[in-house]
Amino acid sequence: MDILIKLSQFLLSLSLLIVLHELGHFIPAKLFKTRVEKFYLFFDVKFSLFKKKIGDTVYGIGWLPLGGYVKIAGMIDESMDTEQMKQEPQPWEFRSKPAWQRLIIMLGGVTVNFILAFVIYIGMAFYYGDSYIANDSLTSGVWVQSQVLKDAGMQNGDKIVSIDGEPLNRLNEAFSKMITAKKVEVLRNNETITLDLPVNFVDQLLKEKNKSPFIPRVPAIVTAVSDDSPNKDVLKTKDFITGINDQKVEFVDQLPGVLENYKGQKVTATIVRDNQPQTVQLTVTDSASVGIAYAPVLKNEDAEKLGIYKISHQKYGFMESIPVGIQKGKDQLGGYWKQLKMIANPETGAYKGVGGFKAIYDIFPQTWSWEVFWSITALLSIMLGVMNLLPIPALDGGHVMFLLYEMISGKKPSDKFMEYAQTIGFVLLIALLLFANGNDILKAITSR
Repeated sequence: MDILIKLSQFLLSLSLLIVLHELGHFIPAKLFKTRVEKFYLFFDVKFSLFKKKIGDTVYGIGWLPLGGYVKIAGMIDESMDTEQMKQEPQPWEFRSKPAWQRLIIMLGGVTVNFILAFVIYIGMAFYYGDSYIANDSLTSGVWVQSQVLKDAGMQNGDKIVSIDGEPLNRLNEAFSKMITAKKVEVLRNNETITLDLPVNFVDQLLKEKNKSPFIPRVPAIVTAVSDDSPNKDVLKTKDFITGINDQKVEFVDQLPGVLENYKGQKVTATIVRDNQPQTVQLTVTDSASVGIAYAPVLKNEDAEKLGIYKISHQKYGFMESIPVGIQKGKDQLGGYWKQLKMIANPETGAYKGVGGFKAIYDIFPQTWSWEVFWSITALLSIMLGVMNLLPIPALDGGHVMFLLYEMISGKKPSDKFMEYAQTIGFVLLIALLLFANGNDILKAITSR
């Protein structure tokens, strides 16, 4: 059932994005009286799951879910219909239209992608508002889970002040901003310290496979006692461990270091049970364990009760939600562009994190959430828009590049040149597709 829910969200999001992207090409083509021969969701290699001709256009659904397309008459595209291009240009063909009209047609898809993302973010701001952890409410700093961050100098209890000089107001946004950053400022013992992140920070994080490189610092709360624990008759779930012998324990990250000093010994532990402090005798194993599991992450309401951090909620009226949604879209667009630049730089190792359809599928949750669905769809819409703008022949950006050359120079590239360029671009796209999905397969194998 979980797989079905994830797959349903994945296919619904993908289908929505493809149809609207192709509609962005279709509408201006029709407005400029350009014939559109096909409008397809997914690719119809050899056969279609469904097709119906209405007017001059065949509408259909292909069986290969790798994208979609509109086939515009008189245009060199992925169909590579060279026979049509050998004939005399017709007034209803793409190649017969003025360059400015062809430019609008080619930019229509990515324009819709960007508009869709901003509309979704505006709608989400209006309907859901904002819920976030206010960074200044984080009383005890963070618990560093990543060795990469530890090597960069970050310590448990540090409070993140700014990332690349930009003040951090919301803890939720820290990691997404940090993966493209060079410097992080933290507050430690009332002193501001600047940490330099390594160039291959993302690559090292990928190797660690940590879901959360850092989380809010939490008390040592017992969540489970193992059956083979020497302390199974002493400790109970929800006990707070606040001290070992004469050493105070405020946070769960301090406990391993304290227990390391008492391997194979008996210790006196101070605990809080049902709001009452008491002492108990614990046995520490030779591996510096007491045979219990801790709470690495607390529910928001529990964290608020304990004063660890505060969840801020903000609602917006319709007019207020417009600038909020636009800013969210701009932030996501800027962040994704930074990630692309990192991928293009081999030194960062970010290219190893490039994923294909499996990676996209995996970001959808196993339970249905419209809020998460729309958030992911908006991000994917931005990604689709940016990727399609890359100046690679066979992508919209490649066509735009040649059209701009034509408009500036007054010289139109020959149909034969466009055929060669389209073929090269198609080979590049296949190579990128194989690389991205090959990364997915490699990750699946190495994670076992």
